[in-house]
Amino acid sequence: MTNRTFTMIKPDAMQDGHAGAILDQITKAGFSIVALKLTRLSEEKAGEFYAVHKERPFFGELTEFMSSGKIIAAVLEKENAVADFRKLIGATNPANADEGTIRKRFARSVGENAVHGSDSDENAAIEASFFFSALEQFA
Repeated sequence: MTNRTFTMIKPDAMQDGHAGAILDQITKAGFSIVALKLTRLSEEKAGEFYAVHKERPFFGELTEFMSSGKIIAAVLEKENAVADFRKLIGATNPANADEGTIRKRFARSVGENAVHGSDSDENAAIEASFFFSALEQFA
């Protein structure tokens, strides 16, 4: 188990002006931000990031959405980071997310669900490395 996880504030939350409130909720939950970047994915880069879903029927829609606007990529640090962050963001479907979670508060729908959160320590490291070099991740 590591103490780091990866997140992205997705285009829907950026367009709706929720980035600041989401980052505030993350830090108030005890996470330290060790890397942060405002960027925009091309459809090709979104496809690389979500390659694990390439054979799924929603892949094209996902990559189109994720390249539709700016995102914020971040590496977060906290004891038990992956599990605690998954709890903080809530269920993928905001209708099923617990009250007070990021997705319950800010997501539009299952497809436009405000934030990405790594699902394992291994994927957190892979996803963080996709956006940040070792020099860009601070302790």
